[in-house]
Amino acid sequence: MRPLRLLAAEFPNLACEQLTATDKASSKPKKLHLKPSEGAADSHTEQPPLSPTSSQRLPTLPNNLTVAEERPAKRSHSSTSTHPHPTGDHETDEEVAFSPAYDALVENEPKGKMSEMSDDDFLSGGSDDDFMDESMDSDFEEEDGTQYLDDKDDKPQKKAYEVDFTVLTEGEIKKAQSDAIEESCAILALTPENAAVLLRHFKWNKDRMIEQYMDGSQKLLEEAGVDLTGSNKPELKTVPGFMCDICCEDEDGLQTFSLRCNHRYCADCYRHYLSQKIKEEGEAIRIQCPSDGCKVLVDPKSITMLAGVGVLSRYYELLNRTYVEDRENLRWCPAPNCEFVVDCPVSQKQLHEIVPTVFCTCGHHFCFGCGSNDHQPCPCGLVKKWLKKCEDDSETANWISANTKECPKCQSTIEKNGGCNHMTCRKCKHEFCWVCMGPWNEHGTSWYNCNRYEEKSGIDARDTQAKSRASLERYLHYYNRYANHEQSGKLDKDLYIKTEKKMTMLQSASGMSWIEVQYLDAASKVLQQCRQTLKWTYAFAFYLQRNHLTTIFEDNQKDLEMAVEALSELFEKPTDQLANIKVEMMDKTAYVSNRRVILLDTTAKGLQDGTWEFTVEF
Repeated sequence: MRPLRLLAAEFPNLACEQLTATDKASSKPKKLHLKPSEGAADSHTEQPPLSPTSSQRLPTLPNNLTVAEERPAKRSHSSTSTHPHPTGDHETDEEVAFSPAYDALVENEPKGKMSEMSDDDFLSGGSDDDFMDESMDSDFEEEDGTQYLDDKDDKPQKKAYEVDFTVLTEGEIKKAQSDAIEESCAILALTPENAAVLLRHFKWNKDRMIEQYMDGSQKLLEEAGVDLTGSNKPELKTVPGFMCDICCEDEDGLQTFSLRCNHRYCADCYRHYLSQKIKEEGEAIRIQCPSDGCKVLVDPKSITMLAGVGVLSRYYELLNRTYVEDRENLRWCPAPNCEFVVDCPVSQKQLHEIVPTVFCTCGHHFCFGCGSNDHQPCPCGLVKKWLKKCEDDSETANWISANTKECPKCQSTIEKNGGCNHMTCRKCKHEFCWVCMGPWNEHGTSWYNCNRYEEKSGIDARDTQAKSRASLERYLHYYNRYANHEQSGKLDKDLYIKTEKKMTMLQSASGMSWIEVQYLDAASKVLQQCRQTLKWTYAFAFYLQRNHLTTIFEDNQKDLEMAVEALSELFEKPTDQLANIKVEMMDKTAYVSNRRVILLDTTAKGLQDGTWEFTVEF
């Protein structure tokens, strides 16, 4: 509750009406009234306004709570008190009425001296009826500013469809590798070269590497391709009388090189071997000794010693790429010529319950799970099935099944090319009815008008065709809308390319500044984003089981689609009309963006809670 002293400071023009001894005689304490100081007069005695230094000015309190004009410094246990005159010139003894709550508080104080009490303590001593209601308390708290500060410090809550991620540079990737190698060297007492080979062998899982190294170091080193038994250190040197087994060169002063395995070759052959492995085959972490059957790996220090500048540059590039590929939480940005890496904690096991869309520093939005362009709200598994369905011949087979039938005798595929129901197979000459698939001779005189629709011989064929036709119609319903938004998105993208020109024209026509016409750029970006979302909502809906949740999803889908079309229509207005509809376009842009957030958030919550039911497993 707000301290009364603060309230008094806000009412400098208010004064308390003094209570007299006659008020105390009544069975109920007299209410405290606040009146303007100008012209204020008591019905019993006239009192001048209270000075700010002599008393606290109080607000109107509930009927059963009364206080004196000024709280005494000392007070006996009786209900009367010596009240000093506000002016300070003389003192008069007057009896002042106090509430029973106030009397109860002072009973527990040491005799002879009254302890200092705050206004909150004073009010807290009363009964439930003496308190102000909770709504007043909450109002005071809000006015005090404490609640506002708390809300201001709160961070915005993350949406259900959003994921945490960090964009890393190539330099940060190199530093992460160096830090891991240094930590491994300190723990296992290995050289940096051997520690790097072990870490790459375990795909940079440092904990698992240390655990297995402690269990059996020698066996682990052999599996990883590290040889610590050899006495020779990898180095370039000249060996008298040496002949290279690869090129058969044996001239004097020939530089040679060997790993700890002591398989020695001339330096030129080694350089050619490394160049072929690194530049042509794209290998970096599993380059073995050139000797047939030797599994010892060429360490980074040896490659640095032998390779040229171009080969080394490619080698370190491959090391970085391999590091990112080995780490489940890292992925290169798939945008052309982009060298940034995205770090996201979402694992492959979580892809059925979240669509981890991230955006790189270069501006490209993509799915961290599969590397494809943003496909929210459709999970990666459904995206893969949908794209395969669109690309293969499954729907061609559906069309054939829906528009053709098989001969009941030889099962040849037959397409009806006339209105007559009397069909004759060209292959086996079997005559049958197109409607019921039964033998034609059983129709009697009912030619061209089959009345045997429920005949058992044709039920299975009719059911198969009906199911195929229904399946095809359902697929085409979703595919046509998917393809429509894909095409509209491409057109909107082309329109976005022309947006800057349109913004320049609008500046010239309306006199707006470049900042003022940025609403066109914002609207164009929102349109592209929402087209992409709408496109994948139809792939998502295609695999949904029909239930009440599907209806809610389709309603959200419909709202977003209608809003997008309305904004797209505004965006295509002539340039001379765009200035007049600026506010309308900004409002619709905000509304469209909000509808997209609602659709994605509700869909993501359903995936996380497992409330969506699908027609396929993914």
